[in-house]
Amino acid sequence: MSGTKYQARSSRKQTVIGLMLPILLVTCSIASAGPREQAKRMHDRLAGVPPTETTLQEMETLINGGDSLGAAMLAIENPNFYNVTLKNWVTPWTNEEKTVFAPLNDYTATVIGMVRDEVDFREVLSADIIYTGPDLSNFSNSNNTHYETLENQGANLKDVLVQRTQSSVTGLPAQATAGVITTRAAARAFFIDGTNRAMFSFTILNHLCRDLEMIKDPTRPSDRVRQDASRSPGGDSRVWFNNCLGCHAGMEPLAEAYAYFDYDYPEGDMDGGQLNYIGPGSSAYVPGVVQPKYLINSNNFKDGYATFDDNWINYWREGSNSVLGWNTSLPNRGGGNGTGDGAKTMGIELANSQAFAECQVSKAFEAVCLRSPEDSTDRAQIDAMTTDFKNNGYNMKQVFAESAVYCAGP
Repeated sequence: MSGTKYQARSSRKQTVIGLMLPILLVTCSIASAGPREQAKRMHDRLAGVPPTETTLQEMETLINGGDSLGAAMLAIENPNFYNVTLKNWVTPWTNEEKTVFAPLNDYTATVIGMVRDEVDFREVLSADIIYTGPDLSNFSNSNNTHYETLENQGANLKDVLVQRTQSSVTGLPAQATAGVITTRAAARAFFIDGTNRAMFSFTILNHLCRDLEMIKDPTRPSDRVRQDASRSPGGDSRVWFNNCLGCHAGMEPLAEAYAYFDYDYPEGDMDGGQLNYIGPGSSAYVPGVVQPKYLINSNNFKDGYATFDDNWINYWREGSNSVLGWNTSLPNRGGGNGTGDGAKTMGIELANSQAFAECQVSKAFEAVCLRSPEDSTDRAQIDAMTTDFKNNGYNMKQVFAESAVYCAGP
């Protein structure tokens, strides 16, 4: 009987070893990947499709010659890097649901184009820039038809996207443009209804990789918190001081940058609307008048801040959020470092922070390596790529290539 039990245990042990053997072989294969395997892995991660034999051989030759980065750049030339990898990377930033299942739009196309053209990625939050298809005959400020048509036609985004200025295409005054922030897709998602706090919180989340809860600081001044924020929610001021003040104190003075923006749409047709700007440079501009949403519910706290322009202040330059690495050498933009007027200058403030650079690199790493950084070696790689990113003109294409090289295996 004991011999039978032993034989059963031995049989199970052999079965387990048999099941584990393929896994061990795969692990060993990854650990000892040669130039050809590395080339294929880089191409698969960047383009999402296997390379042709010709491309694979060219990449293998580059790797053998010590130019792994060149091999990764060759993989990036595949149209699927733009149509699939980059589109899936960007699309969740364009909607509150953070879903990848959304059609191509001006926000997504603009980021894809900027990566393709190796545009200084800091300009994503401030430039007078937009990417469109070559034919603008179906472009409209009040629908997404132009971009959906490109996608439905299976257009090769690597070839067809054209860099233009928002001011020439949409008619927005150049001084009011702020990269993807002033695209129609961003307005539809984050300027719609509400109080424009959504635009700020999602910008911080998408471009600094910080949720407001992560960076709340109740030690900051509260003098720019609007009147609609009750200082005693539910009649209890402790709720305000313990749960609300930390976010509002820093967010409110920065969100003032969007005071002239809204998303207007016909009743019942949210997708049929367009960005509405009433600030300097527009025919609707009246000094001292901002979007009504900034003045709603003023009776909640009458002594709160009444917005009258788009001047902003970054109180987070001091206190615990100084660790975000604000660039104190930025030129004076009206009031000194850490303050300015409008969405453009506020975008410059955000995009010149260390947190912005680290965020873009981390997101590219995760998209290519299919995982978050796991250990000190990964974190050291993120730090090194962030330094390269800043020293090489904030070139996102190179960040993707460096990530692919790192995750190709030894």
